[in-house]
This record gives sequence, C-alpha cells and structure tokens, in this order.
Amino acid sequence: MSELEAMPPSVEELFPDVWRQLVVYAQVLADEGEKRGLIGPRELPRLWSRHILNCTAINEFIPEGAKVADIGSGAGLPGIVLAITRPDVHVTLVEPMERRSDWLYDINEVLKLENVWIVRARAEELHDQDEFGVVTARAVAALDKLMRWTMPLVAEGGRLAALKGERAQEEVDAALKVRRKFKVADTQVHEIPSLTEGEPPTRVVVVHR
Repeated sequence: MSELEAMPPSVEELFPDVWRQLVVYAQVLADEGEKRGLIGPRELPRLWSRHILNCTAINEFIPEGAKVADIGSGAGLPGIVLAITRPDVHVTLVEPMERRSDWLYDINEVLKLENVWIVRARAEELHDQDEFGVVTARAVAALDKLMRWTMPLVAEGGRLAALKGERAQEEVDAALKVRRKFKVADTQVHEIPSLTEGEPPTRVVVVHR
C-alpha cells in the first residue's frame, strides 16, 4: 500500500492558522479516499504536492468574502481546500453523486467548517435558482462543456475559475463559440508556480462575465 506524502514544510509557513485542518483533511482522505472511490492508490505519494497545494493556486482569484460554488466537488478538491485556507469565503459544494456527497458531509463533520454548504445536484439543476460571485471546478470537463454547465450560475461581474492542465490555452481556443454565446467579458490563462519543488506550474483559466 502506498504511503501518504509527508506534508511539505511550506504548508505551515503559508497557512499558519489553518495548516492543522489541512493535515486532518489529508489524513482522512488518505485513509478513506480509495475505498470510497475518491482517489486512486497512486495519488497518496503526491496528495499534498499534486492535489492539495495545487488547489490553493485558485485562492488569489477569489475576492474577499466571495460567494463560491465548487462544481463536481468530489473529494473536496478544490472546494474543501478553499474553505479551509480562505475562511472569509462562503463555499457551496455541488456534487451529484451520492457516495461523494456523503463523503463531503462526513469530512465536514470532522472539520466543522462553518463556511461550507453541500448540495447534491448537477450544476444544471441550479440554473435560475442561485448565482455566485465565483464558480470553481477541477478535473470536471473540457472548458466548452464546463462553461455550458457553469456560466448560468455566475453572477453579472463574477467569474469562473477552473484549474486546468498544460492544454489550458487549447481548451480556451476550442471554447470560442460558447464564450461568444455567453458574451464573456474576458478569458485569461494564468500560470501559477508550484509551491512544491519539481512540480509543474498550475494553470487557472479565469472567465469573466
């Protein structure tokens, strides 16, 4: 069985007030994630560097006190990580699968995050029901499809912030029609250096409405 990656020293330095909660989250995810279908066994040796710290790249694109929806929250990446590291924001975790939404309820029982709400639903089911200043997503779908699901949830003047891989710009180019459909104000690809030595940069696609 793979061992959980040790917490990088930078975590305590970067998040002095909440790093212990991140440790609890990482340990519970390591203990339960594989059997609950949230992560694969090969992810444990890189859980901090490739997943948890990777998700914090989105923080700088979240305004203070923002109302956020994390679509397809799954294991809580980035939604739970965002809620821990940015206690000023209000995070709604949107997850359609029962076993994953159950996990989100369970981990929040452990962490007792007061800025988290959990909704078992598909993003489309929330259209015309609510709006958010920021919608986040990670490893959910290609940008064109993701925008169709999420842009109706983005309030006027708000943004979609999606964690993407090295083909981020290609996805932006391929989403030209849907970007025109929603008359987006601007779309940017930001490359954020990794907080862990040797890891590739994280790309965040920000679509402004």
